[in-house]
Amino acid sequence: MASETSDSLTAEITQATGALNDLRLQNADAASIDAAKKRLGELKKAMAAINSAGGSKDAGKKKERLLLKTAKGTRDYGAAEMFCREHVERIVKDVFTSYGGSALDTPVFERKDVLAGKYGEDQKLIFDLMDQGGEQLALRYDHTVPLARYLAMAGATVQAKIWQVGKVYRRDNPVMSKGRMREFSQADLDITGAWDPMIPDAEIISLLCTILTRLDVGEFTVKLNHRKILDGIFEVCGVPQDKIRSISSAVDKLDKLPWLEVKKEMTEEKGLSSDVADKIGEYVKHKGGPSLLDLLKADATLMANPSAKQGITDMDILFTLLRAYKILDKISFDMSLARGLDYYTGIIYEATVEASAPPAFAANAAESPAPPKLKPSKKAKADDGEEDELDESQVGVGSIAAGGRYDNLVGMFTAAAAAEGKKAPGLPCIGVSIGLDRIFAIVWPKWVEKGMRSKETMVYVLAAGDGLLEERITLVQELREAGIKTDFLAKKKPKLTAQFMAGEKDEVPFAVILGGDELKEGLVTVKEQKWEFVDGKKTKVQSADQGMKVRRDELISWIKQTSTYQGWSSGRLI
Repeated sequence: MASETSDSLTAEITQATGALNDLRLQNADAASIDAAKKRLGELKKAMAAINSAGGSKDAGKKKERLLLKTAKGTRDYGAAEMFCREHVERIVKDVFTSYGGSALDTPVFERKDVLAGKYGEDQKLIFDLMDQGGEQLALRYDHTVPLARYLAMAGATVQAKIWQVGKVYRRDNPVMSKGRMREFSQADLDITGAWDPMIPDAEIISLLCTILTRLDVGEFTVKLNHRKILDGIFEVCGVPQDKIRSISSAVDKLDKLPWLEVKKEMTEEKGLSSDVADKIGEYVKHKGGPSLLDLLKADATLMANPSAKQGITDMDILFTLLRAYKILDKISFDMSLARGLDYYTGIIYEATVEASAPPAFAANAAESPAPPKLKPSKKAKADDGEEDELDESQVGVGSIAAGGRYDNLVGMFTAAAAAEGKKAPGLPCIGVSIGLDRIFAIVWPKWVEKGMRSKETMVYVLAAGDGLLEERITLVQELREAGIKTDFLAKKKPKLTAQFMAGEKDEVPFAVILGGDELKEGLVTVKEQKWEFVDGKKTKVQSADQGMKVRRDELISWIKQTSTYQGWSSGRLI
């Protein structure tokens, strides 16, 4: 009887999983998807209860071994990788504070109703959590919506530069080698409050260019557009008001797909007429600099549209300010940039590098490139309907940073929380999100190629002879208290070769050797060590130098005066 119950539940789970996947593919409303998830969860709980009671037909089988792996779309970072990631994060935070930013931290999960309705077609990528004590929760999709919720709770009166660094979550198809994951780190800086036109906007773009220049990501471009110009274009081309956001999402794919594919989506999937799509195509093909504004100003039909006219006026001011920041050479006014998120109201931008586009994609190709292939799954799909991963060789890194102005998002929260008939305050905001994992995917190979270290340890204290454990510990602490990162081998009487090997493993530049007789004379031996590349492999430079004697009480000042110590910044010691 138990076997029959288990079999019937298995069939119901399979059916419920298929129904849930169909709803996701159809972009069904959230209520239908939630109901399907709840039903699937109840069935799985029932199956788990049967299995734990020994009622499963497989109960007598040998216990399966634990599969030790990270969840799909997540990964671990080892010591060397973390040293590189921390280097990236330090630079980002340093620039944030250099521009006058102050830090904020918000919870990694939010009430589901806080996140709902803010992300357009990407709403389906939000990770929902099971009911926890009567609250429907979800993992945060970005830092922007939690910040807006925080500002609304503060009365929508905060006028500041606020930054936040932390992990966010999206139920997307991961491409791990390109930094596109389901759990990833973002660094955001937002300027909140009412300021004079376009000054915060230019400040944010300057900040972004400063960060990318210091991170050495290679040549980069910051693509700009204005949501009001785009909305004006849609209006003069004849796009119905209720289709503007969905057509905007289609246009946003022009950096990944050729125009013919995007037009096909507009007409066949979104129901737009072909002639309207062609009119849009004539506008969104343009890109350039300030001179593109002159072309738009000469378009009488476009300038007659209030939305487009306001956007063009804003861009005119912005280009004047960007010239003062001396970053116009990094800017591309790209009419195809749309940014799919619903909350943007003004200027929008994203930063790209050579690796951003798919390898096979040609921006002006008339023919459609083959869509990214799916990796064949080694196992059958799981009960939760997980998708196969994309072929990493056919996918680009994508934009490494993006953002825009969102003047109404805080007001949406205050209005939703206000009593009926009470006026709700708003708060203009603009911000940028920097994808730290995508930047890491670009920087890490260069980091390895340059032979960067994985630790900041500057001194390794060794003992020759009797171990001298207490003497080693005393010196290590003195060096640490002086701000010199120091380590030693945690053995009572270690062999000298073992100590050297431990220090060389971490590529420590200074080996300080203690000897009983030398200590009595107030001396220590310091040996400076260096590394080099030989045939593409990093190796220690061999030297007959046995080191030099340094007075024990002058060791700290001696180390700090060396060019090696003074030149230390990013961890490169070759």
